[in-house]
This record gives sequence, C-alpha cells and structure tokens, in this order.
Amino acid sequence: MHKTFYTFLMTQRNPDSTDAIAEFANNAFLDQSFPKQSKDFHELSQYLELNAGYLPTMTVFDDAWQAYLASEA
Repeated sequence: MHKTFYTFLMTQRNPDSTDAIAEFANNAFLDQSFPKQSKDFHELSQYLELNAGYLPTMTVFDDAWQAYLASEA
C-alpha cells in the first residue's frame, strides 16, 4: 500500500452525492483530527468509533476500506 487511506478517501469526495462513502469522505475532509497519515485498519477504526459522529455506521468505513485495498492491489 503506497497511499494513505485518507488520500484514497479524498478521491471519493463529491459534495453533490448522497453516496455513503462520498459523504464519509466529505466529512473526513472537514475533520481536522482525522489520522491522515494512517494506513492501519485498527488505528483508523478505533479513531472513527470514538470520534467520528458523522459516520452513521462502521459498515461505511468497512466498505471504504475494502475499496481502498482494491485500489492498492
């Protein structure tokens, strides 16, 4: 994996979309504490569980993580 999850997630941003991953990306962009350098699932998952009230369900993160892994394959 070369790019960080955050870098990947920013490619999913779309302010006009109602897609769950796009909304996650839009909100993560505004989250100044988001662990932008992380490539670690557990670190990101823990951060989101404790700090990301904007994430309606962790399934959105799981789906985004799978897309991230696929993009790095």
